[in-house]
Amino acid sequence: MNNSNVPNTDFEVRTQDTMYVNESQLQHKGYHNIRYLIVGILFGIIFVKAEIISWFRIQEMFRLQSFHMYGIIGSAVIVGTLSVWLIKKFNIKTIYGEPITFSPKQFNKGQIYGGLLFGLGWGLTGACPGPLFVQIGTGATVVAVALLSAIAGTWVYGKVRDRLPH
Repeated sequence: MNNSNVPNTDFEVRTQDTMYVNESQLQHKGYHNIRYLIVGILFGIIFVKAEIISWFRIQEMFRLQSFHMYGIIGSAVIVGTLSVWLIKKFNIKTIYGEPITFSPKQFNKGQIYGGLLFGLGWGLTGACPGPLFVQIGTGATVVAVALLSAIAGTWVYGKVRDRLPH
């Protein structure tokens, strides 16, 4: 655990970011990203059909009026938990043969504050970051304000990250 008087080492900070722990060392041509675009479009279609992007459905969830979103979130947690268990149990590697690693995470009170802030933003805007793009794609262009706010928040976090207790 980090003492507030001792600055985090680069390794300590980087291990808090999954993208750095499992960052691929392989170089791919740009056209390899087309598959991610296709998966993203399919994922967006599923979001629309499942009504995950519906502001009304999100408000129902926060008002405890419907199980719809809780069912979707719960099934995602189950799929994620099962996937991590399978990856660890069978030592599954990426499609390019690279190992997948999981770093132990330590709890800190910043996760509570971040979760509350995230939930507040989700409740006020009716969208979490993933569906923002789908909502804009379906014509709800006013959601661009929430997207720009999310980008601004990410930028601010990047600027003050070194001064925050991790």
